[in-house]
Amino acid sequence: MKNLYKFMLLPAMVLPLIFTSCDEDRDDNPTVDLSHVGENFVLNTPANAANNTFDLASASSLELTCQQPNYGTGVPYFVRYYVQASIDPAFLNDTTVAHKELNTAYTSAKMDVNATELNTAVVQLFQEANPDVPNVPVMPVYLRLRAVIAGSDANVETKSNTYSNIITLPSVKATYVAPDVTYPAQLYVSGPSIQNGSTWKAVAPVYGVEGNYFTMVYVPDGGKFTFGTTSGEVRGFNRLRSVTVNSDANTTVTDAGDESHSLTFSKGGWYTLLFTSEISADKKSIFFDLTVFPAHAYTIGNATGDWTDANPALEMTAPATADGQWVSQAFTAAGELRAYIKVPGFDWWRTEFTIYKGALFWRDRDLPDGWHYNADGKGIDPSYGVQCAVGQKLYVNFDTNTGEVK
Repeated sequence: MKNLYKFMLLPAMVLPLIFTSCDEDRDDNPTVDLSHVGENFVLNTPANAANNTFDLASASSLELTCQQPNYGTGVPYFVRYYVQASIDPAFLNDTTVAHKELNTAYTSAKMDVNATELNTAVVQLFQEANPDVPNVPVMPVYLRLRAVIAGSDANVETKSNTYSNIITLPSVKATYVAPDVTYPAQLYVSGPSIQNGSTWKAVAPVYGVEGNYFTMVYVPDGGKFTFGTTSGEVRGFNRLRSVTVNSDANTTVTDAGDESHSLTFSKGGWYTLLFTSEISADKKSIFFDLTVFPAHAYTIGNATGDWTDANPALEMTAPATADGQWVSQAFTAAGELRAYIKVPGFDWWRTEFTIYKGALFWRDRDLPDGWHYNADGKGIDPSYGVQCAVGQKLYVNFDTNTGEVK
């Protein structure tokens, strides 16, 4: 038989992923008979399995063959086969012990089992049984098939459910393969001066620029914080590929030298943080860079009578403390609120926010006609659009990300 796939062998042998030839499904003189369904359902042991090591992580598929269950003389039923795997030798006599069934269903008595799927199942079984052991050893794996008649009524399908014998692959190498990383939906920062150190503050994505995130924080002299890709994850200075302090930001940022490698600011004040990220070529790692800017926030739009980005006349006044409010200039006309944190290098609308139920809501959609409409013109909740009157001002607490127009 020709070799279609090859496993890497330990230590030096190469084992083809072709098992013994299969028996053809019976297809003559159909007769429904489920009284002997468990008979003749035989999973064949692979040729050369006894003297070789199957390297699942290096293979694309694993060929298994079987004899079809006894569904009656010559019945050409559409049968689905599912592979079950265990690493516990007790499975040979007790099929209630830990095992996993692979998700893929096969419709032929000769099946190319997805080696990656089997590898994942074996790794999971080992990790669940040995949570403190980092590496999966070469070990035996026990396999059987579950078969069921597909497309029949529920009663027939239930009664047709049956299991093959169990075979042993004496030497199997399974390897943990890290999943491909993706850009987080948002980041988080945490520190004693951020929301009183009580929680993790969300860092919003820059609208339309994947892998970029921004926020505004207040830190006192010597203040420090950490960041994370999830709430509660602690990453510090040592987890950043680079830290750049803009020349207009009157501070230095260093490693605090504590257990968390917190980022420490030499001079206190309000700062805008821009996290940029890059996924490695193999998609297994993500690298973060941080740029620190002095904090600036602005209003813009019809309610201000001006659409100029970063117009000094429309800059909000910063408070001296973390719990203070940023205050805009008085609005000069009626119109919808348009406001943003200015992040150098990005258009204002990429870091825009509105106020929704008292909280800042960062732009996450196209707004051709303002916050009342999304890209396809369908109306969204009108309360996302805040209407401003002449003489009113915008008040924002950028520590808690809350605000109001009054």
